[in-house]
Amino acid sequence: MASPFSTNGNGTPAAANTTAVSISDIPKSWTFTSKLPPDSVFPTPADSHKTPRDRIGPRQVRDALYTWVRPQTVNSPELLAISPAAMRDLGISDGDEHTEDFINTVAGNKLQGWDEEKQEGGYPWAQCYGGFQFGSWAGQLGDGRAISLFETTNPSTGGRYELQLKGAGLTPYSRFADGKAVLRSSIREFVVSEALNALGIPSTRALSLTLLPGVKVRREAIEPGAIVARFAQSWLRIGNFDILRARGDRKLIRQLATYVAEDVLGGWENLPGRLEDPDKPKESPPPKRNIASETIEGPTESAENRFTRLYREIVRRNALTVAKWQAYGFMNGVLNTDNTSLFGLSIDFGPFAFMDNFDPSYTPNHDDHMLRYSYRNQPSIIWWNLVRLGESLGELIGAADRVDDGQFIEDGVAEDEAETIIARAEKVIMQIGEEYKAVFLGEYKKVMTARLGLKNFKEGDFEELFSGILDTMEALELDFNLFFRRLSAVKISELETEQSRQEKAGVFFYKDGVTGIGGEAEGCKRVGDLLSKWRTRIIEDWGDDGQGGMSEEQDSQRIQAMKKVNPSFIPRGWILDEIIQKVQKNKENDVLDRVMHMALHPFEDSWASREFDGEVYAGDKDEETRWTGDVPRAGRAMQCSCSS
Repeated sequence: MASPFSTNGNGTPAAANTTAVSISDIPKSWTFTSKLPPDSVFPTPADSHKTPRDRIGPRQVRDALYTWVRPQTVNSPELLAISPAAMRDLGISDGDEHTEDFINTVAGNKLQGWDEEKQEGGYPWAQCYGGFQFGSWAGQLGDGRAISLFETTNPSTGGRYELQLKGAGLTPYSRFADGKAVLRSSIREFVVSEALNALGIPSTRALSLTLLPGVKVRREAIEPGAIVARFAQSWLRIGNFDILRARGDRKLIRQLATYVAEDVLGGWENLPGRLEDPDKPKESPPPKRNIASETIEGPTESAENRFTRLYREIVRRNALTVAKWQAYGFMNGVLNTDNTSLFGLSIDFGPFAFMDNFDPSYTPNHDDHMLRYSYRNQPSIIWWNLVRLGESLGELIGAADRVDDGQFIEDGVAEDEAETIIARAEKVIMQIGEEYKAVFLGEYKKVMTARLGLKNFKEGDFEELFSGILDTMEALELDFNLFFRRLSAVKISELETEQSRQEKAGVFFYKDGVTGIGGEAEGCKRVGDLLSKWRTRIIEDWGDDGQGGMSEEQDSQRIQAMKKVNPSFIPRGWILDEIIQKVQKNKENDVLDRVMHMALHPFEDSWASREFDGEVYAGDKDEETRWTGDVPRAGRAMQCSCSS
């Protein structure tokens, strides 16, 4: 199975997919539903299909991981936009989006793989899961407005994805809601999913955005309905285990864990052993494994078994992803356990945002009064969620080499061994917690080092550069991503004197002035000092020209390297609001194609009138200039609701 971190996430077009076919002809599978137990009310797809759609409504579902349920059919769906990158990655041919088959599939009107006459075949489903929301147990949640259609494997890349519709109607997990999605939030998710992937941040993806002209949805007001066809290597999240643990379902916890290891993460043999030194993560040969007994040979403090390795893999994936969030100033806004992916993906986008003026306490969620999900707290909250997963897997982890003992499988933990098993599980979770920190810090340092144009990380960089830059950004209210992009274009020859450095500092300020501590004079001095330290490190890393500076050739290489990791365009809140207004109020749907093009090529200096993939892209130069320039004062640090 393809790695989630090997996707083309640097804005460079991937090679053409020579095996692309129609959405009806891409390979399809239903592995998830073939290996895990369904809702007993609808034991087969035929049982669900013959049931009137309006009778498949909210209720508690037990002893199951999903319910067979089809999308609600809709009249005259209008395809607003697609992601060309998503089409390519799924192996769907260019132009197929204009066909009725494509439009009806992504709107939920056509069931791919289902034989209506024989009443058999592949069938859609909605997952059952629970979750801790804002730190409190929320009970059964589940796919309340998402319905998965099928899995598909791209024959060119080997990547397997599960295609899902969000906003496709009521399911047993809709609780008090309507199973629908509004156009406003659908536009936001459609754009950010592809933007994150293009930045190299593991994320669920978006294939298409479809307007439902006849569907009106009540949120803060009556709004038009929409569907996002989205896909991911897996839609499983920590909440899938939460609900099973809450109900004491040992058998399903084991069955789901086995499915995740074997069918989502590529097999038990691919799961990692412990880091040799948690403070210095590095590539090392995997420990010798005895797959027959599924334990790591040799003495280990925690007598690790395969479920420990499964937990470690999930932890590491999430550590890598949250490190990238922090390095690029991205905030999910609602990091509940049901919004934390087992595959380590950015998932379920509500009140998300990219950082404007740097503020570690900022949260894009206007309902998060305690700042639980603020930028500063994201790494610790993801770990809090992962500890909940560790508790769900605790019995399997703590059992060590007894995990496959027949009596243990049947009866669970005996009273006289409970204390030992709990202590062992707690110890493993603490050890893996140290690895979480090490992997997070290692990835964060790696990305930040690249963003600053350095070739190598030195321990002093964290204090002298990273912390110094962030402290200065916060004090002067500088824009997080604009700072790095504008730093990319600064020439080392422009920073030779204290005066020239202070003059250059103005590049990093908003044009409407310095709004932070000390005003412009103090700001210029402070940024100038940072530029001096940065210049010294750049020359040290890239090479001295013999006169205390850098050659133009080397500096040009450094500039190009920085521009490849520091985006010129990110989908900020104010930009998305503008797009929503244009589409929803003015029917200017072409703006979706333009924003998607920029989101898929975020590291370019410009887009309009340039050639991409062999074609000249028209674009809108004035729009591009606004979207990549200063954030309007009224558009900074915007907040929105969970329904956004």
